[in-house]
Amino acid sequence: MKPTAILLLHCPDQQGIISEVTKFITDNKGNIVYLDQYVDHQDGRFFMRIEWELESFLIPREKIKEYIDVLYAQRYDMTFNLYFSDIRPRMAIFVSKMSHCLFDLLARYKAGEWNVDIPCIVSNHEDMREVSEQFGIPYYVWSIKKDHSNKEEVEQEELKLLEEKKVTFIVLARYMQIVSDLMIGRYPHHIINIHHSFLPAFIGAKPYHQAWERGVKIIGATSHYVTSDLDAGPIIEQDVVRISHKDTPESLVLKGRDLEKIVLSRAVTKHIERKILTYNNKTIIFS
Repeated sequence: MKPTAILLLHCPDQQGIISEVTKFITDNKGNIVYLDQYVDHQDGRFFMRIEWELESFLIPREKIKEYIDVLYAQRYDMTFNLYFSDIRPRMAIFVSKMSHCLFDLLARYKAGEWNVDIPCIVSNHEDMREVSEQFGIPYYVWSIKKDHSNKEEVEQEELKLLEEKKVTFIVLARYMQIVSDLMIGRYPHHIINIHHSFLPAFIGAKPYHQAWERGVKIIGATSHYVTSDLDAGPIIEQDVVRISHKDTPESLVLKGRDLEKIVLSRAVTKHIERKILTYNNKTIIFS
């Protein structure tokens, strides 16, 4: 496919934004291939994603951001991000001992479903090294002590690795450690987590067993960006599956893990496609 530029923006809603941005692109010989927009009438906020081909575009790609900033961002009080389709995101996967999400992510990657590179897998246990080696991806382990006395040191080393590997976002594939504010600050709205939707009703160990004991009729999974407020970051994707009295704790675990894989992969897909805007701890997900 021809290289494209992708512009994601939000600003106070006002007249003329769509026409100004589209005119800027077409006047400079850009062919628009995608445009989607949304207005939050409660907050008076305008959101847009627009993508255009660069082949005949008159402005050099290294100058496009500067043009948008000077001509429109300052004028419309606009927050924006600019991406190029031929610059692939670089995803680091963090995992502990559970393999289901990791296998699913790697299978999709190897099948060519995603326009992404995975330069490393990071863990606090050796358990998933064999999986990593099967897919030919370097595997790094830093053990964290039970009292967390070395956690800051470990994260400093992890951040050095991420910088060395030019990682642009992180996926926590059932990584059973709380990510510190230091790492969140380096990757704001670029760390994706997955958890069961029982929180906070069924916190702690064995949430699926707790759900079975309570006799719930649906179970779910939620994928969200990580913030310093634990499990309360902007939600990217959610889904549920119905269950009945015939289910056992074991079948709930299997259904829950299957759902976690699907929900996490959907969230990762949207992030890779640059179709997510975050605002006020919420997400705008473009189709």
